[in-house]
Amino acid sequence: MDFDDFKCEMKLNLNEIGLILTDEQIKNFFDFMNLLIEKNKVMNLTGITEPKEVILKHFIDSLTALKYINENNTVIDVGTGAGFPGLPLKMADTSLEITLLDSLNKRINFLNEVIEHTGLENIKTIHGRAEDFGRDSKYREKYDIATSRAVAPLNILLEYMMPFVKVGGKCICMKGSNCDEEIENAKNAIKKLGGEIEKIEKFTLPNSDNNRTILIIKKLKKIDGQYPRNAGIPTKKPL
Repeated sequence: MDFDDFKCEMKLNLNEIGLILTDEQIKNFFDFMNLLIEKNKVMNLTGITEPKEVILKHFIDSLTALKYINENNTVIDVGTGAGFPGLPLKMADTSLEITLLDSLNKRINFLNEVIEHTGLENIKTIHGRAEDFGRDSKYREKYDIATSRAVAPLNILLEYMMPFVKVGGKCICMKGSNCDEEIENAKNAIKKLGGEIEKIEKFTLPNSDNNRTILIIKKLKKIDGQYPRNAGIPTKKPL
């Protein structure tokens, strides 16, 4: 797909979610896509490589969270993988201060390549596990927003995310359509981690039958010092 076709497809979808980006911003997305597709030939970053699918299921999907984030917010993307939703959010709102956290160093190397290529500023990557960084005073309760997309079941995921968020901040959890049971099973975890459900938004991605859910959890109070528990425990013994 050449840039003109890409720009047309992006603008068509952006219009559906109420966003306007400059040609320079759209060029960053175009370069990101090409780097993703090229790098994916030698390492497993994504199962989605057809350009229109990348636009819809990676870029537009990520950008549906933007309306819940304010300008100049500090954001940590927990388990960012190939950079979703963190990199698209930064490309669409350059005022955001973004941290991309992932446990696989090869993904971090790829993200650094994208950041260098696009010239993005006030964005950094960290390699490691959320359970470890969530106990580190440099990162604990330092962020306005924590985001995560399809990383783990909600009752596990929130133990990874909530320690990073300031009191009064929010976790933005991006899920598929069938997550009602998951939300019900996470109510105990939400309470233990000092949060409350602020909003559940169900929607369909533009011009498709891809159903999505965004869950907003507001942090009401500081988390007990025992959380997050040591690596592996949240998965084995979910709250």
